[in-house]
Formats: sequence, structure tokens, C-alpha cells
Amino acid sequence: MIRSMTAFARQDTQGDWGTLTCEIRTVNHRYLEPSFRLPEALRELENAFREQLRNQLKRGKVDVSMRLQTAESAAQNFEVSDDMARAVNEAANHVNRILDNPAHINALDVLRWPGVLSVKELDYSPARDAAAELFERTVADLVTVREREGERLRPLFEDRLETMGQRVEEVRELMPELVKAQEQQLRDRFEKARVELDPERVAQEMVMLAQKSDVAEELDRLDAHISEVSDTLTSGDAIGRRLDFLMQELNREANTLSSKSIDARVTRVAVDLKVLIEQMREQVQNIE
Repeated sequence: MIRSMTAFARQDTQGDWGTLTCEIRTVNHRYLEPSFRLPEALRELENAFREQLRNQLKRGKVDVSMRLQTAESAAQNFEVSDDMARAVNEAANHVNRILDNPAHINALDVLRWPGVLSVKELDYSPARDAAAELFERTVADLVTVREREGERLRPLFEDRLETMGQRVEEVRELMPELVKAQEQQLRDRFEKARVELDPERVAQEMVMLAQKSDVAEELDRLDAHISEVSDTLTSGDAIGRRLDFLMQELNREANTLSSKSIDARVTRVAVDLKVLIEQMREQVQNIE
């Protein structure tokens, strides 16, 4: 399964307490790096959310945003202590009777007195329960989006891998002809230089030529890496790092093939392989 690291998911939920909205955005990153913007009333859920992300995602920069809009029916209510208000009023009246020029006390003066006015604390536990369920749904949606976006890359990889396999086979079929031509060129040089053809010397030169131009191992490793990439694409685990490693290995073998080339046709194949590998490598950077 191929998962893209670039995705977005948004979910909402409502209750008597109000409306919750959760948004999660992810982009490519070497490791899993989550960040959260939560309402203060839901801050205690952050550690649980982090653990859920670690269970569902392996890589990517993850931005989680959750907004809570409290319903009007659940809005904060003011509570007035009647006993405290009466006590403040009686105390003010007592002082006024003592003073020669008493000042009038109004309701706002009484309300400002500590203990007269208080704010009823809301019970956010229903909202927290809803937030936990909402976050789980949003993460599940995000995973689905990442898988859908990742699967869109599959044809690109399959097409490049098939082309690479064909090009490798072209070189394999071409090599006997190229080696034979190189051997003949070597004999022609000896004859042109009017050098007596010492069978032992010719044999040594042929061995050296074969060693320098032998790319059988490189072709076999290219085939093996191509098969490994194809198998990895069907894995259910996070495959981005493994694919990145395989791209490096493919590129190394293509470079070696180029350095051992004894014919322009082999060089062109090596260049084509490196182009195809680079096209896949660019996409691998966004795979989980």
C-alpha cells in the first residue's frame, strides 16, 4: 500500500454543548512531527491524540487544529450571591449614616465587591468525549486520503519499473555482441601495430578486457532492485524510507553501468535509467 504524506481531512460534530471542528493537514517530513492547536478546555487530550497519531502515521509533519464553539444555551452564566450583596448594601448604608455627606451606592458598585459576582464553570466533559471521537474519525479519514493519494502514484512507479527492466534486458542481450566487437578491435590493433600475436598475451588482454567490460553483476543487481521495489509497493507497512534506500541502490548500479560502458548504446541506457530513477525518487520523497 502506497501512502502519500500530503493530505487534508476535516470533520465536524455537534451537541448540546456546541460545535466542534477538527482539521488535520500533513506534508512530507523525514520523521513524524505533530503539532496541536486545541482549545484550553480540551488541552488535556493532547497526549492521547499524539499517541493515536503514532499508531496511525509513521512519517510526516502533522498540523492538528480543533475549534470549539460553545452553544448559547451552554454559555457561561453569572451567579450573584444574594447574601453577600445584602451584606455589602447594609454595610454601605451603615457607613452612609455615619458620614455627613453620604455617597449613593449603585448596583455596579455592589457587583464589583469580591464574592458578590461569580462565573459558573461549565462542564466540558461531554465536549471532551465528543472531541476524542471526532479526532479518531478525522485521523481515519486522513489515512484514507493519504492512501488514495498514494495509490495514484502506483502507475507512475509501475511504468518506470517496466521500462527499466526492458532497458536492462536490452543491455544484457547486447553485451555478447559488444564483447566480441571489442575482442576484434583488440586483434586489429595488434595487427596494425605489426605485433606478433602471442597467444598468451592475447589471452591476458582478453581477460582484462572482459573484466573491465563485464556488467553482468550490475545488470543482475538492477533486476533484483527493480523486483524489490515492485514487491515493496505491495507491502502494507510504511515504505517511504525503504523505497528511498532502493532508489540510492538503483542509482549506484546505473552509475557503475555507465562507468563500465564500452559502447554509446550502453551509455544511453545508463543515462535513461538514471532519469527514470530520479523521476521515481522525486515521488518517493512524498511517500510515508
